[in-house]
Amino acid sequence: MIKGVNRQVVEITKPNSEYFERVVFYVKPEFSSTSHGTLRERASIMAGSAGTPPKTKIKRKRFLSFISASFWLSMGAVIYAIASNIFN
Repeated sequence: MIKGVNRQVVEITKPNSEYFERVVFYVKPEFSSTSHGTLRERASIMAGSAGTPPKTKIKRKRFLSFISASFWLSMGAVIYAIASNIFN
């Protein structure tokens, strides 16, 4: 929410995208006199044309999962090595 600024907002609650549940558009002041129906129609078109998230976000999530799994596997190997030296 922008405090101290009056803005016209169009909110699309069920866009035709499997990735988003709600999309909020802030209307430019020069188009604030445009009818609500026209603004809502344009916003629906824009929200429906949203594609998949950028691949960089997907790759980063996979990379972080790989790093986490590698860390825990190496910790397991260290614990195993310590335990095998103690009990032998």
